[in-house]
Amino acid sequence: WSIHIVALGSECPGGVGPGEEIMGQGQLQGGLLWSYLGHGALVGPCDLESSMHNPAFMEYSSLVFGDVTVVVRDCPSWDLLDSDWASVRKVLEQADILVIKYSVTDKLAFQQVRNGYAPRLRPLLRHWGVPVILVAVGARLNDEGPPCTCPLCASDWSSCVPHSEGLQLSRDLGATYLELPSLNHVFVGRYFGSVLEYFMIQCLKHKAKERPEKRRGNKVNDLRPPHLEQPARLPPIRVEESSFSQDMQWLLERGVQFADVAFYAGDSGKELGWAHAAVLCAVSPYFRQLLLGPKTRERPQSRCVCRERDGGPNSLLSNWDGAIIDDMPRSEAHSTGRLSRLVVKDPLLCMCLWETLMFIYRGAWEWDHLQEALEEKLKNTLAAAQLIERIRSLIGKEKGPRDTPSARAAQLGPQTLVNLFNSPLYSDVIFMVQGSVLPAHRAVLVARCDVMAAMFSGKYAEARSRVVPIHGVSSDTFLSFLEYLYTDSCCPASVLQAMAVLVCAEMYQVKRLQHLCEVCVCAYLQSMPSRELSSTGISVIRLLRRAKCHNAEQLYIWLLHFIANNYLIFSHKPDFLELSEEEREQVERLRWPSRGYLQELSEYQQRRRKLRKSRCIVM
Repeated sequence: WSIHIVALGSECPGGVGPGEEIMGQGQLQGGLLWSYLGHGALVGPCDLESSMHNPAFMEYSSLVFGDVTVVVRDCPSWDLLDSDWASVRKVLEQADILVIKYSVTDKLAFQQVRNGYAPRLRPLLRHWGVPVILVAVGARLNDEGPPCTCPLCASDWSSCVPHSEGLQLSRDLGATYLELPSLNHVFVGRYFGSVLEYFMIQCLKHKAKERPEKRRGNKVNDLRPPHLEQPARLPPIRVEESSFSQDMQWLLERGVQFADVAFYAGDSGKELGWAHAAVLCAVSPYFRQLLLGPKTRERPQSRCVCRERDGGPNSLLSNWDGAIIDDMPRSEAHSTGRLSRLVVKDPLLCMCLWETLMFIYRGAWEWDHLQEALEEKLKNTLAAAQLIERIRSLIGKEKGPRDTPSARAAQLGPQTLVNLFNSPLYSDVIFMVQGSVLPAHRAVLVARCDVMAAMFSGKYAEARSRVVPIHGVSSDTFLSFLEYLYTDSCCPASVLQAMAVLVCAEMYQVKRLQHLCEVCVCAYLQSMPSRELSSTGISVIRLLRRAKCHNAEQLYIWLLHFIANNYLIFSHKPDFLELSEEEREQVERLRWPSRGYLQELSEYQQRRRKLRKSRCIVM
């Protein structure tokens, strides 16, 4: 190994002026780097570096760390940068470490370096990334205490380089700054030497990474182990986008059979539309108080202009004659039951009731879309803004400083029905599952699940009964299934719970929930470390069988790849024999590590043992 050190500048006062000869060997032996290298330094170009010899530089070499050659090229004259810049740059390109020297008693030379040569070197040093050591040599007469104002000290202070200026130059060059009062063995060996040796060690480490050390006569090391490829990526599980808003919109448009709220115009008595009390009460405390009447004590907090003018919440809506009507004329498709009739008193709300209900059913968070729809319907921006404020009061949401588009987007539509989940409020069906009573709402179930829609809409016993028994599913599993229908999210607590919900989702043909459960199973299995995977009581092979039985195609393919990627773990388990011939062929084809790699590894270990035995016999 060899390390190239380039030194620029002179540590002696006055330096080398234009036209003067470069220092000879006698002067050189008193220099900084020569003092560090000691008596072993040889003047002249190194044999290995003779092709790079430059007569403008004083060259000498020595050995450090036992067998590392240090080649020093020393140029005490800065004028060479002006007369032969190309030559200097060529030498600097080969440098591993750059040392810049100056005398603290030669302020004029320091200013020339700082103002003239440092700006030229700075971009090159940053580009090459060469470590730089800036060394100030010499002692000032007034180093201790505040600057003296006597004539002798004042004259010395003006001619010496202050510590602050040297430190600033080192920052500009990105250099390590040192001050050496003299060139004795303490300052040169302990201070300068320790810094220089640190950079030499870092340089050797960097070269070792770029060019690994040649192996010397060790035949065992000549054997290279076989290369192990990374395991194949597991196939992704694709999940459909949420259809919650579309399902609730369908409920408003076509779910008249399960509607239990009718709206009428206050001035003409004309029927305006139908809605579902469960959805309205889940979104708006105003509707909750209006429809439940004396059953609830909460008061809707409405601050709209109408309330302030009329003095009550009935300025927007009210019950027909203040009571719930049971004998209302309803469409043929509508089931018999309780029907509430509401009168819309506000003319703007009367005109845009459909857009308002659509906004509420889709989650009551798409304010921008609501404003566009109202402006298009009313053809009046001011009237649309007034109606927006009244709708805010209707759903109990006042506009505040945090009501930004990002904050509104965070309020997802599925969260609107959280209050209805497992709640008896306006519940019209009760599921009996393993002795547990689970209340629900037909309107939500019909909108979110096609099998439930057929069950409650057709000529089945469930359509006429309030209590519906559920068989073949645990209460926790069915409750998780209902939670998805109301909140559009699913968080099973374990792999087995996720598989149980997956089976329930396949039973009721809710594809998105099935795919979410597949993602949960994959996430749980991937999070297990190898030791836990080998000792767990969960049978991945049986999970594979259940995934195939319940049409979870994505999970089935993923589990096959997962077994193949962990072949050494699963191949030793007894249930591995339960795989079909076709499945075993696919696992063998995808297995990691492959048979070829294991064979190469076995051959490599055999050759290595033979070489070690032969080496022991020779020794």
